[in-house]
Amino acid sequence: MYFCARFCESMKENDRNTDFFCFKLYDWYEVNARQLPWRQTRNPYLIWLSEVILQQTQVVQGLAYYHAFVENYPTVADLASAPLDEVLKLWQGLGYYSRARNLHAAAQMVMERFDGEFPRKYTDLLQLKGVGAYTAAAIASFSGDEPVAVVDGNVYRFLSRYFRVETPIDSTSGAKEFKELAQYLMPADKAALHNQSMMEFGALQCTPHPHCDQCPFADSCAAFADQVVENLPVKQHKVKIRTRYLHYIYCIADGMLILHHRTNPKDVWQGLYELPLIELDRATDFEKLSKKEQFKSLIGDIPFTLVASSKEKTHQLTHQKLVAKCFFLRLKSMPTLLSDDCLAVPLSLLNRFAVPRLVEFFLENGIRIFEAE
Repeated sequence: MYFCARFCESMKENDRNTDFFCFKLYDWYEVNARQLPWRQTRNPYLIWLSEVILQQTQVVQGLAYYHAFVENYPTVADLASAPLDEVLKLWQGLGYYSRARNLHAAAQMVMERFDGEFPRKYTDLLQLKGVGAYTAAAIASFSGDEPVAVVDGNVYRFLSRYFRVETPIDSTSGAKEFKELAQYLMPADKAALHNQSMMEFGALQCTPHPHCDQCPFADSCAAFADQVVENLPVKQHKVKIRTRYLHYIYCIADGMLILHHRTNPKDVWQGLYELPLIELDRATDFEKLSKKEQFKSLIGDIPFTLVASSKEKTHQLTHQKLVAKCFFLRLKSMPTLLSDDCLAVPLSLLNRFAVPRLVEFFLENGIRIFEAE
């Protein structure tokens, strides 16, 4: 195996024996596991929904979305036939909207390639849009007990500490090493129980800042013995954060509001709607903004009144920090010519359009501002 031989040898010593390790882990899981709906089914479609929703999302937030998707799309056929805009609207607020687009595309792939039968095998699952090794292993093991180890952030953390593995988890060698180690621990006949237990232990017990004195593995954890728990797992790359300055224009006239459809596949929030946007290299005030060519292209010569300006609002994404302001304008009339990616929407129909959470905040503010006039 690729990972260091000392890990295999260490499992043969005392309670590092694999059977003892697993029994202790399963005993902990039986007592501490959360009762979650996707753990009460072997349906691969429902398990897949939960796994996609819970990527980059905490269980407490994802639970409501899971129930909403199951209610609206009880089968993969229902999801595949739904309009993408409808799926994005239901996803609104979860972030990482590429997950929703991939979810919709994968459902259509199931209908086309697998005759509507959601696959259970690891190799088949890897063919679906947005399904990588982790998600495929989770679905295959939870739905059919296929002995494929799941390695998510929780498992990385648990394994790196228990065995004191200092190979960076975001390196090619690290990914291979941890995958092999996780697979080495995997029993042939308890894949679902094992993977669920490993993930749950990392989520609830072996957390970023754990209470090691309450851990059932405290007497055999290498990191705890060496007092390096907080140093593991190791990452070699730090995320570089880009700051962007967004100036939204809330344009209302005759009960209509202008929305802009984001279509750039290389930018965030593809497929969602927003207020017309002017992005600059720094924050600016309305006087300077109104002289920009983008503003003139949007409004033209139509008279308007600046009703209010918002305070700056910061919105943090994984690789970006968005610094946004919104300027609320009442136009004398709606522009007769809008660009192809803009449309005038009746205020009564706004709730049909999927928007980022940041834009949702400004839309709600706009409703309050103009109702108070």
